[in-house]
Amino acid sequence: MAVMNYASLLAVENAGRSASFHLQLPQQGDLLTFCQEMRPGTSMLLIMLGIIYLLFGYRIIKSLIMMNAIVLGAAVGAEIGGHGETALACGIIGAFAAAAITWPAMKYAVALMGGLIGAMIGGAVWHAAGLVPELAWAGALVGLVGFGLLCFILFRGSVMMYTSLQGAVMLVLGALGLMYKYQEIAPQLTDHLHMEPFLLPAAVVIPAMIGLIFQQHHTAGAGGGGHGGGKK
Repeated sequence: MAVMNYASLLAVENAGRSASFHLQLPQQGDLLTFCQEMRPGTSMLLIMLGIIYLLFGYRIIKSLIMMNAIVLGAAVGAEIGGHGETALACGIIGAFAAAAITWPAMKYAVALMGGLIGAMIGGAVWHAAGLVPELAWAGALVGLVGFGLLCFILFRGSVMMYTSLQGAVMLVLGALGLMYKYQEIAPQLTDHLHMEPFLLPAAVVIPAMIGLIFQQHHTAGAGGGGHGGGKK
């Protein structure tokens, strides 16, 4: 399922292996291939979920974190299971196990989500800076630790930032998936993205900032997600 493939882009856990970071944001060829193969229904689903994460991430954080855990657990379980019915069974078991672990440890699950996003950003910045690709795991490790710890220091702000970033990525991927269904604009779109390497990151950062500002404005003074309470 394409949504599970999307979740696997965020599941960067083996910091000691640089190969795991070739699927991250700077590797635009992999993302564009993913979008080209995406079905229209999946594109629409990503767009709708992206808007929800962008605008209401802090208000319904428990539901969104549970959704992340279920998808990630299913993806990991299916990967372990291999192929066929075994993969399906392992995916279901992984989804239930992830949900069971996440619910009583919600704040730690948010920190894990932030760590994965931080690892993705760290690896992306490492590649964008032109540093040694084989050591990209170092940048990802810094991002993982930094973003994970930030959640325990500024929970409310971290939730808004993480959900805005995730929502922006989902929204952009879904929009690209729909745009690639129009054969007359697909080649020009690919050419522009390859000629302007910072165009795709900018397309993610701009809606992420809008979502962060929106959430900050509409949740000011309101408790959300059961953690962090009101104003910080």
